[in-house]
Amino acid sequence: MANYYVGDVQGCFDELTLLLNKVNFNPSKDTLWLVGDLIARGPKSLAVLEYIKSLSEAAQFVLGNHELHFFAVHAGLHQANPQDNLNELLAANNINILIDWLREHPLCHINRQQQTIMTHAGIPPMWSTDTLITQANAISERLTSPNYLKLIKSMYRNDINQWHDRLTPNEQAIYTINALTRMRYLHPDLRLNFSEKSSPQHNSQTELTPWFTHQSALPQDYTLVFGHWASLMGDVTNDHYIALDTGCCWGNHLTLWHQESNEQITQNSLD
Repeated sequence: MANYYVGDVQGCFDELTLLLNKVNFNPSKDTLWLVGDLIARGPKSLAVLEYIKSLSEAAQFVLGNHELHFFAVHAGLHQANPQDNLNELLAANNINILIDWLREHPLCHINRQQQTIMTHAGIPPMWSTDTLITQANAISERLTSPNYLKLIKSMYRNDINQWHDRLTPNEQAIYTINALTRMRYLHPDLRLNFSEKSSPQHNSQTELTPWFTHQSALPQDYTLVFGHWASLMGDVTNDHYIALDTGCCWGNHLTLWHQESNEQITQNSLD
């Protein structure tokens, strides 16, 4: 049995297929873990979702910011980004089934046996495991409820960017979404920054620091797996962090981490 973690697929179905063929992925005995953003910028978002859904328990994933935004687009609450390729997915006969299936997935996955924690963007450094579980579960509870669009409609707030004990339950939910699906840099007071997307080597805002460079309150023997930050190209400064978004949809490559061998395998973009 092997555990394979894959970065942001973003609709790059052909590259995902080729990458899994390279490692002889066998869903009858292996598990595929995906860090979210399965859909959007690439050409085959529908094919990606249908394939992952067909794998059943052999595929586990967390939701990314693109899945959450897609809920809003489908409901008519927001317009799709012009760079997204969502028309085929939006027009699919089984779109409501796929959305309900997506809503069942969490923002965080903790594998205690493998000692890994997976989110799309990261984890606030001040959060303990208990806080992470509590906040992620609260989002899952709301996403799986019939009135989940109330949360989706309210989540577009950049001003909810700092964790403190005065946050209302809804503000805690918005902060949790912002942190787990959008976080890259932090201000000195640990406020989230949403504007800077460059790599640390090219960041001109010297007061900003990557979230993963801060001392974490999580267990030090766990590996944190994340995506979202394509400009990192997998370059992090700590062996306990695995950054898997390597910008396949931008013409770079899709990256897979084989946990047991600690090996990373890539597939170049076909575009």
